[in-house]
Amino acid sequence: MKKIVILISGRGSNMQALLEAKLPCRVAAVISNRADAEGLVIAKAHGIPTTVVEHRDYMDRDSFDAALAKTIDSFDPDIVALAGFMRILTTNFVTRYHGRLINIHPSLLPTYGGLDTHARALQDGVKIHGCTVHFVTQDLDHGPIIIQAAVPVLRDDTEHTLAARVLREEHRIYAQAIRWLCKDKVVLDEQGHAILQHRKQSGFTLVSPGLD
Repeated sequence: MKKIVILISGRGSNMQALLEAKLPCRVAAVISNRADAEGLVIAKAHGIPTTVVEHRDYMDRDSFDAALAKTIDSFDPDIVALAGFMRILTTNFVTRYHGRLINIHPSLLPTYGGLDTHARALQDGVKIHGCTVHFVTQDLDHGPIIIQAAVPVLRDDTEHTLAARVLREEHRIYAQAIRWLCKDKVVLDEQGHAILQHRKQSGFTLVSPGLD
């Protein structure tokens, strides 16, 4: 059975969703860069080992990432899942876990990389928003996409209501992506695209607002 290490920085709602998803693999540990991360309490309640690698204890990103990698490697994971891990990772770290490091992002990448995705979507007046699970590469929020979910942006949406609608889909698709990875159903092709094997694709179309 494959093993996963989950990295968090805060409350860890995506981490909690993964722990409750009955995945076909074992969560070996939850690691945080903050000792006060609420998600550590949740992980312990699920019987998952937890560790803190406090980024403020290190002089620079390289030294922190080296310490983080050493801790991750002590659990010998097959997959490293970022779940609200709020640190920009160095090239050496990303390269070390090439093809094994994944992230969940609250937008339909490649649009709205970075922070404040929901506010920016509302500001631009987009009608469809969503979330993306992708492999992590050196190019921030632009790695090969594994799965996406789209939601309508409603006329009376606020940043809070839109974020809540997207978060529900995050919890669904992150668990799905990890199920596929645990079963070796996702591969990276020569062009650097994530290819899902032996899976039919839906032709369903989301139109927002709906057609008359």
